[in-house]
Amino acid sequence: MRAFLAGLTATLTLAFPAFAEPRVWIVRDADSEMLLFGSVHVLPPGLAWRPAALDVALLVAEDLWFELPVDAASEREVAHLALATGTLPPGQSLFAMLPPDDATRLLRIAGTYGVDRASLDRLKPWLAEVALAAALYRQIGAAAEHGVEATISATAPRSARRKSLETPADQIALFNSASVPDQIASLSGSMDDIDANPDAFATLIAAWMAGDVTALERETQSLRGLSPALFQRLIVQRNAAWTATLNARLKGRGRTVVVVGAGHLVGEDGVPARLRALGYSVTGP
Repeated sequence: MRAFLAGLTATLTLAFPAFAEPRVWIVRDADSEMLLFGSVHVLPPGLAWRPAALDVALLVAEDLWFELPVDAASEREVAHLALATGTLPPGQSLFAMLPPDDATRLLRIAGTYGVDRASLDRLKPWLAEVALAAALYRQIGAAAEHGVEATISATAPRSARRKSLETPADQIALFNSASVPDQIASLSGSMDDIDANPDAFATLIAAWMAGDVTALERETQSLRGLSPALFQRLIVQRNAAWTATLNARLKGRGRTVVVVGAGHLVGEDGVPARLRALGYSVTGP
């Protein structure tokens, strides 16, 4: 999560080179073709990010895969499960469970970004981190409705069957079942980003739009340094499970588009590398 928590600035208005665009990967066997596209889930409005190859693939895709279902029912379920599982038991306090310096920082950052401190104190560290992210996004006008998944789902042909790699319960469990020390480490890392590098989100968007997979991999790998256990849980294990699902799809026939977070497609742990290792032809970075 921490890769998306720093502030977004006017640097997003910089003119990107005309040839720059987010990267795609094409996976093929004798009778199947699958386009993989790495997303940013939350974006400000007005960015011209869609590569032509993605739009062409969507026109002929028989199925369109996301991490989660992209619909109002899924959003409601995620919100319900997050509150049901991410709230501390009565009598417990987030600020009391944090190291004193982190508690002081969290109070300051919450005040800066308009997060209610009493409500924040009732949250587990992972949900407090989500609350900080939501506040940052509100301040800069970024929202899931402008993100890649919402945009693609709304504009792709209805003939492409919508499918998902996970359920809301799966995704919430990933965060809620993380150890408390790992949750605190991730929250602390996000606060480090907010304090030290308020332009980090702008930099990430610029790298994504320019197709800079090296920068995206470096950002993804930063989670490994912060918490190897979280990296295994959120990146490696999910990539392995998704690869198994996509391998089964490729054993059939037809054309598919898969849209998942950009960090899941880069590096030796990424889904494209895993599909290459299974013997598929993979065109891309």
